[in-house]
Amino acid sequence: MVNVHTQLDHANSIRADAVVYFAVVSSFQNKLDRLRSDLVTQGRRVNELTLRAVESFFDRDSTKANTVVQGDEVIDKVNVEIERAAVPLLAMGITDEHEIRSVLMIVKINNELERVADCGVNIAETVKGFGAYAEQIPPTFRVMANSVVGMMRDANRALDELNTDLAQQVLAFDDTVDRFKREIILDAEEKVAGGHFNTQFAFGLLDVTKNLERIADHCTNICEQVIYVESGLVVRHMPEGWSKPHRPEDVV
Repeated sequence: MVNVHTQLDHANSIRADAVVYFAVVSSFQNKLDRLRSDLVTQGRRVNELTLRAVESFFDRDSTKANTVVQGDEVIDKVNVEIERAAVPLLAMGITDEHEIRSVLMIVKINNELERVADCGVNIAETVKGFGAYAEQIPPTFRVMANSVVGMMRDANRALDELNTDLAQQVLAFDDTVDRFKREIILDAEEKVAGGHFNTQFAFGLLDVTKNLERIADHCTNICEQVIYVESGLVVRHMPEGWSKPHRPEDVV
């Protein structure tokens, strides 16, 4: 004989479990969306700091450089807040691979943004006392700096839109930035040797150039995460340039 009450209890239990799971998924999604929005806002904040740092160097403006250093305090505070909010999401029992990747992406990109801000502060700190030098900043440096600021802007836009095509475009600029850096270093060495550059000016220029290169590297790291979270595919930097997105287990 079929026990109707037992069957009803079982059906009610399944429905109750489904309701609880739906509530967990809904809560998770709301928190994830809010956290990703906070991350994009942090990206815009870091992009603005980077632009201001570069401008302070071009203008040799110590006042503007000081605002960069002060602005980093807010970025550091938000960095900690985002990390603290992201970690509990992994304990909510969500098993969907894409959603798990999304949380991990937030944690990793949050760290990349904080490091970009640190590079911006390094650039700003170089400005102190830089106005004493009469040497002109090379045109190649301006092109490199504008390229890196553009990479930062587009990396954040790729994050906001989860745009893998734009992310790959950012990756393509990385080798160009490296080439600019090599040209600037070689030019500075030649001008120091020829007596056209003060040694301390050259050191400052090269220090800022290296920080710009690091910012570009962090931008590519951000874009790698965007590509991975949306497609589950990875990209690798090869001697001939960036690889096409492929499965992690595939050998390139």
